[in-house]
Amino acid sequence: MSILAQNHTDEVALLDCIQKFFAKHHVGKLLKQCNGTKEKGVPSISLLKYKLGNIFIGRSMYMQQRTGSFKEDFSKNTFYRFLNSAKTNWLRFTSLLAADIVNNGIKDLTDASRKNVFIIDDSLFNRTSCKKTELGSKVFDHTGMNYKKGYRMLTLSWSDGNTLIPVNSCLLASSKESNIIGPVKAFDKRTLAGKRRKLAQTKAPEAMLTLLDTAVSAGLSAEYVLFDSWFSNPAQITAIKRKGMDVIAMIKKSSRIKYTYNDEQLNIKEIYSKNKKRRGRSKYLLSVDVIVGKENPIPAKIVCVRNKANRKDWLAFICTDTSLSEEEIIRIYGKRWQIEVFFKTCKSMLNLIGECHSLSYDALTAHVAIVFTRYMLLAI
Repeated sequence: MSILAQNHTDEVALLDCIQKFFAKHHVGKLLKQCNGTKEKGVPSISLLKYKLGNIFIGRSMYMQQRTGSFKEDFSKNTFYRFLNSAKTNWLRFTSLLAADIVNNGIKDLTDASRKNVFIIDDSLFNRTSCKKTELGSKVFDHTGMNYKKGYRMLTLSWSDGNTLIPVNSCLLASSKESNIIGPVKAFDKRTLAGKRRKLAQTKAPEAMLTLLDTAVSAGLSAEYVLFDSWFSNPAQITAIKRKGMDVIAMIKKSSRIKYTYNDEQLNIKEIYSKNKKRRGRSKYLLSVDVIVGKENPIPAKIVCVRNKANRKDWLAFICTDTSLSEEEIIRIYGKRWQIEVFFKTCKSMLNLIGECHSLSYDALTAHVAIVFTRYMLLAI
């Protein structure tokens, strides 16, 4: 009979699992490429392993020190300096790690004909106190349809339909200075810290393109980019198409956004009302070909379907790959739901919101990147 406690055995198994993950995907090498190194003392990789595994043990550094169970060979000051470092490029780190996992693992397990996708969405990263949190803002929550304190966590992920891998993210503050509650620190705009804060104050549709460029430069690829109506402006759709990827997105029922249909400039409501809808139990109500954009117009297909939540209502999707069938457009867009599951998992199980109480924007960025790494560890 073993005299070792069960929690000790579980902790050893956890550390072994993390060690294998780090070795297989060269995490230390990737961290070094992203300036996540120290000149002396405990190596950064040890600090990352500790932070990564804390959630699975169920105790924070604070509680470990309070109970006397903290046995690491570094101080809390060393740990927090690692998180607060402004020179570590966490955006590129998670992108490179995701690319290594996808290209050297997941793609070998799936058929070459499977359509891979990038999924873009945002979720509220709420903070109860923002007056001292750097760039803390009043941001609009799409779920509650009101303003809350914190950030919008704009996230790009990759999926093959079965496995979702988070790629990178940005904690977006408000682009309006009047809505920023916390302090705004000045950094040289040429430095990584300056670029990070500039991106944080960029509007979401523009920041989305930066996340895509970072993912592609890291070695990731996908045939389609999926997002909901909050990002489906013609300018963003045509910009993504120029990058060599097709878009499948839900579109807004806005009277201001117009498409070229039968040589007329019409909004989606006018297009819907002008056409006869399919009857019976068809999977879609209407399918039309349109032209999107003014400066660099591209052909696209709009598909309208019934809203399952309200049978009297309808939803519209746009796809820049006109060769796809209506059923295939609907099926591929269904993969977007995976990112909602990802957000729920990170918040309820991986302690995305409650674990980090730092006031530094750099530390919050590091925390989000490490939570994404935890999810990658679980996903594979």
